[in-house]
Amino acid sequence: MILKDQITNIFVQVDDFCKEFDSQIKQMKLQTLGDHKKRRNRKSVMSDSEIITIMIGFHLGAHKTFKHYYKQIV
Repeated sequence: MILKDQITNIFVQVDDFCKEFDSQIKQMKLQTLGDHKKRRNRKSVMSDSEIITIMIGFHLGAHKTFKHYYKQIV
């Protein structure tokens, strides 16, 4: 499959983007809106790059539902 062949390339590009985006956000020191809300401090198991890559793969694939895609591909 073409998607399975390109998934590593997609991940590398997404990971580079996420690293650059995070550095830009830290550089600008943007304040979050609504600081009065509770925030979780727990780190997620998957990185943002992995989650975005899975979503891109779903949208590029021919699966009708995300559940079907996740069970077969991921």
